[in-house]
Amino acid sequence: MKVELTINGTARTAEVEARKTLLDALREDFQLTGTHAGCEHGVCGACTVLIDGAPARSCLMFACQADGYDITTIEGMAPAPGELSVIQDAFCETHGMQCGFCTPGMVLAAHALLAREDSPDRAAIVEAISGNICRCTGYGQIVEAIALAAERLRTANTPRGVRPPQIGAPHVDPDAGEDAPGAGILEAADADMPHGGRP
Repeated sequence: MKVELTINGTARTAEVEARKTLLDALREDFQLTGTHAGCEHGVCGACTVLIDGAPARSCLMFACQADGYDITTIEGMAPAPGELSVIQDAFCETHGMQCGFCTPGMVLAAHALLAREDSPDRAAIVEAISGNICRCTGYGQIVEAIALAAERLRTANTPRGVRPPQIGAPHVDPDAGEDAPGAGILEAADADMPHGGRP
C-alpha cells in the first residue's frame, strides 16, 4: 500500500505492507529511529509520536491508518540541526534522562502539554507523562525538566518588564542546600506516578 504522510513538516511517501505499524514505517522506511520500540503493546510510551499535535502510540497504529496525517517525531523537535528545543535543553539541564530510551516519548508528551497549557501545575505535568514509563530517573527530574521548560517558554513570550507567574515546580539548584527556594518540592515524585516511581 502507498501511504502519504507529512512527517516533521515534510511530505513523505512509502510503499508498506498493510500490516506494518507506523512505528516500523518510521524506523525502517523513513529512517527516523528516534521513535523507539519498547513494549510494542502500547504500555510504555517509548514509541510516542504526535499525530496532528496529539500524543499517540505508533506501535498500535498501522502506517496505512496514518495516511494523510501530520506526524511529529523527536527529530522534528529541534529548531535547527545541532540545536535543542527548549524542552530538550531543560531535560539536559535537570538530568531528566539517564539511559535516554524513554526520553523521546517524554519530550513529545511534554511538548503536547505545553502547547495547550503554558502554566501547568505539578499535577498536570504528572498526568501528561503518566502514560510514559521511565525505568531510570524516578520521574522527579522529568517533572522538574517540564516545569523548567514551561517557565522558560513563558519568559520568552512575556513582554519585557512583566514578571511571569511562578509555576508549581520551579527549577531547583541541587547545590543550593536544603533552605533554597523550592528545595524538597520533588521528594514525592515517585509517589505521584501511577507506576509507583521506578517499576
